[in-house]
Amino acid sequence: MNVYPEEIADSKESAKLRSKVREQNAGVADSSNSNRRGKPVLTVALLSTVTLAMGLGIWSLSRQLTPKTASPEATALAVLPEKSIAVLPLEDFSEDKQHAFLADGVQDDIRTALAKVADRKVTNCTSVNAYAAGTRRNLREIAQTLGVAFVLEGSVRQSGEKVRISVQLTDARTGNPAWEESYERDLADVFAIQSDIVQQILSQLQAVVSPKEKAAIDERPTKDLIAYGLYVRAKALVATISLNAQINEKLREAVDLLDQAIKRDPNFFLAYCQLAAAHNYLYFFGLDHTPARLALADGALKTIIRMRPDAGETHLARADFLYRCYLEYEKARAELALAQRALPNNSDIFELTGYIDRRQGRWNESARSLQRALALDPRNFFILQQIALSYQEFRQFRAMAAALDRALILIPRDLDTRVTRALVDLEWRADPRPLGESIRTLLAEDPATAPDLAAQWFYVALCARDPAAVTQALAVIPASGTAVDLNFPRSWCEGVAARTKGDVATAQAAFLAAHAELERTVSEQPGYAPALCVLGLIDAALGRKDEAIREGRRAIELLPITKDSIDGAELMKYMGVIYAWCGERDLAIEQIVATLKIPSTLSYGNLKLHPNWDSLRGDPRFDKIVTDLAPKNPET
Repeated sequence: MNVYPEEIADSKESAKLRSKVREQNAGVADSSNSNRRGKPVLTVALLSTVTLAMGLGIWSLSRQLTPKTASPEATALAVLPEKSIAVLPLEDFSEDKQHAFLADGVQDDIRTALAKVADRKVTNCTSVNAYAAGTRRNLREIAQTLGVAFVLEGSVRQSGEKVRISVQLTDARTGNPAWEESYERDLADVFAIQSDIVQQILSQLQAVVSPKEKAAIDERPTKDLIAYGLYVRAKALVATISLNAQINEKLREAVDLLDQAIKRDPNFFLAYCQLAAAHNYLYFFGLDHTPARLALADGALKTIIRMRPDAGETHLARADFLYRCYLEYEKARAELALAQRALPNNSDIFELTGYIDRRQGRWNESARSLQRALALDPRNFFILQQIALSYQEFRQFRAMAAALDRALILIPRDLDTRVTRALVDLEWRADPRPLGESIRTLLAEDPATAPDLAAQWFYVALCARDPAAVTQALAVIPASGTAVDLNFPRSWCEGVAARTKGDVATAQAAFLAAHAELERTVSEQPGYAPALCVLGLIDAALGRKDEAIREGRRAIELLPITKDSIDGAELMKYMGVIYAWCGERDLAIEQIVATLKIPSTLSYGNLKLHPNWDSLRGDPRFDKIVTDLAPKNPET
């Protein structure tokens, strides 16, 4: 399944571009005359190179991403890999809801153990979890979609201190059962049952298992079932953070659950792996970019290394830490290479490689890496969401919409994907109605989703100039604020809302509160560029011109696009807002032009509708930029 066009970028031109970028100090407009002449926002040569590279086919839409049904000839069951399997969700018949996690845990552990053997293909969890237990399943169709020859189904029933696990392995090419068994033992023996099931499956698939692989699949995650339940719940939370507005709350809850699990079992290796990942995410996304959080991430990793220094999961954890906490791209790649040897069927390795590629501006390589991840996890909607966000950076909204449509085929009720799909029309065509209607529909379906919708609700309300909607959205913004492109405190949102209504006194008070909060954040998170940029925006709103411009420029110096092509571009975009709010029209327009010359989230819809740019409206240069960005045929 190819979700990218074949030609993403011209590799030679991309190499030239990266070389050229390294030679320039790009990103910040300077108000001095000498710098305007000698070193504008981005030099003409650099901008020409960027434009040329994009024009030569970066993220070309020569092939649309509309979902297609493969022909029977192309995906004949007969040619499916002989040693390939999908472990579908197991049905849970447990009487004690305290052990409701067992079915999910057993399925995931069987799949994980099988994935450690290189001599066959195992579909990753996200793809198989789309086929919920207790629903009617067409195994031939599932096998064809996932590209596997065998499918494992089953059920788990826990009653008192006993557990019954029934499984059936089916050869999907013929529809005939290949092996089936039922186990009824003490609940404490659940992991021994899993090990036996894995051994039987490998025997049926005639897989060649090395002594090292056998030792790995025989490992028990923990002896404490309560700790195991906490771990399974935490892992599910971490897996749902892709486009979710409550990422901060979910990650902190996951950390709490994992801390409880580890307290019960200090030797719970996999719990430490999930804990390290949760700390890494909190630090990476700027939700807690403090030395204290970094120390927690480092401490979890050190425990992982001490427990199993050579495990594939250890190398993967180290790679994640190096990437997310230090932006040490090449060191992270070296760890991923080691992890791949031990975890040959783990799509996370290629997925993380793709994200590293993207941060380095290696978009072509990122496409190939994510494609390899999808080959192992073909129904992974998280990867499809990330692919859609990559298209957004290039303002390729037709392709962004198609990737999200493909994800919605897999998860039609997913809130975050539905909202992001509706956002496309706002960014692409400057039409806020689909996003507003989508949010109203989702709220009608489930009012409890309001905090998840708050950030995009607030954004579309501002773009639509709808004071009532601004007030409604503001009321449900979590106390921690919003986290979409940058992390803004709730007080900032209050100031923006008051500003749009012309309530100067309320806006001033809210921005002062936001300033105090961001000063603490910058003090606690020294050198963290996004927080410094937000402080610059607040100072601009307060009329502190010199401080605002200094902070915005310093943020770009700390995190240029050569170091992080995604967050660096966000800082460039908001530098334009700072200039606009400080009355520096020339610099603001120069900054907008520079930002539009690189992959970024700055769009036609944002420039045309958002109040951030109101001070520039009526300037012929700004109006021309907006007009030139408009889709030539907005109906197609």
